[in-house]
Amino acid sequence: MFHRNTCAADICSRIVSVAYPELAIDEAARVMREHHVGCLVVVEAVSEEERHVVGMLTDRDIAMGVVADAHDAQTLRIGDLMSRDVVSVREQDTVLDALALMRQKGVRRVPVVGVQGLLIGILAIDDILAILAEEMQALAAAIAAAQRHEQAIHR
Repeated sequence: MFHRNTCAADICSRIVSVAYPELAIDEAARVMREHHVGCLVVVEAVSEEERHVVGMLTDRDIAMGVVADAHDAQTLRIGDLMSRDVVSVREQDTVLDALALMRQKGVRRVPVVGVQGLLIGILAIDDILAILAEEMQALAAAIAAAQRHEQAIHR
């Protein structure tokens, strides 16, 4: 359930498609296709389980940086095309704060980071929209039930 104080960590996906800066762009595209995602969070490993966010690579980055510029996807690396100015939210940031930041920066997905910028998940506008749609359906059902109740009383 969505509340004003719902945190990014409460609704973010903990399953994140990640890649390393040295991965070839053609491999990155294959990973995106296999995982059915439009972006990869680019990380550097701090340890086996801890990863620090260093960039984002989107399918649009590939289309514009490789296809439109007629580059060889086998010779380019993620580090060549990724966005280094990553817009991320902290796990304790509210969903409303995350939405405001996403709107301000013009992004649809943001990594959710914990202590010291370590990756814990990813939050997409689609995730927020799905929760809000459920809330709207519950609200519509409550209104319909109240109307049925009112009609039954007045019969």
